[in-house]
Amino acid sequence: MTAGPVRDIAFFAKALRSRGLTVTPDQTADMARSLLLVDTSDRDHVYAALQCLTVTDPSQRVLFDEEFRRFFEGAHSPHRSEEHSRLASASAVTPILETMSESEIGETTTETGTSAVENVAGRDFAELDEDQLLEARRLVMAMRWQPSDVLTRRWVAERHGRRPDLRRTLHGAIGPEGDLLRIEMRRRRVRQRPLIIIADISGSMERYADLFLVFAHAAYRRLRHVEVFTFSTSLTRITDDMTQRDARVALDRVSQTVSDWSGGTKIGEAVADWNKNWSRRLARGGPVVLILSDGWDCGEPELLAGEMARLSRSVHRVLWLNPLAAHATYEPTTRGMKAVLPHIDHLLPAASVNDLRGVIRLLESTSGVRRG
Repeated sequence: MTAGPVRDIAFFAKALRSRGLTVTPDQTADMARSLLLVDTSDRDHVYAALQCLTVTDPSQRVLFDEEFRRFFEGAHSPHRSEEHSRLASASAVTPILETMSESEIGETTTETGTSAVENVAGRDFAELDEDQLLEARRLVMAMRWQPSDVLTRRWVAERHGRRPDLRRTLHGAIGPEGDLLRIEMRRRRVRQRPLIIIADISGSMERYADLFLVFAHAAYRRLRHVEVFTFSTSLTRITDDMTQRDARVALDRVSQTVSDWSGGTKIGEAVADWNKNWSRRLARGGPVVLILSDGWDCGEPELLAGEMARLSRSVHRVLWLNPLAAHATYEPTTRGMKAVLPHIDHLLPAASVNDLRGVIRLLESTSGVRRG
């Protein structure tokens, strides 16, 4: 494939970014791949393929629609009018992209400045300047969430289900069509596993807590059942603050709700508070718990170990995200980490955008079978 088609996709992604949509190099490459899987002579197919990969909020649909029409239906662009004229109609997508191959799609990321963006994505949050932190926030907010579903114990009616529904079958037998007994079927109901996020906002976590709260906000906006808490010297529920559509507004609300920013760290007392006051109502359905903390604890390790054991028994999985774990020489030798290690399922790094992407991939592969 020549460089032209790659530039076409890259330019469209750039145009979307100019309208305020966060389109990363990875998403741009996915846009190119998606057009290998659809009928590019069908405008609706092209529209749906590109929209589902770039629009992360309903408020962005109008902007996407305008840019799609401008780019693929012949409206002029001040940046590259020649490319727009070549894409004067949706049917023009076919000859331009029909020769794209999987090996050549990688060129798309080069056209969109991958080196600069991915440099930010791979660097420790504590090393970024203000402009780079802003880019990191944009990358975190643009992450796509596709968590695995879980089968519940409840059954729902399904015409092509796997088991007969005797109650509905017998109920139908007493009606006017009782002579022709129709076997009703059912299947297990599928739902999304709940997610509990507990973030350490003590002084040692100051440079990481902000980005992780942006991560929590993105999770809340994209998943169905998310609860978010912070802790330093005490536990605070901030789920209601996450309802704000704009991440900046949400974090401003959090700053007003939370009273112990950059304080000491009492992990054991925070987990005990969750177990006592929140576990009974939020641990239903086998949630996955994400705890962000470097493990520096001012409390008693025995209390922390006991409360983590209790938490572990009440949920499906416990994932501990430690920014220090991103360093190759890191060893969990602090007394806090030693106390929690026997009671967690995964110890993961959480110091960069790429680390948080890894957390999402793990959540997507989480088993639907609850441990016993």
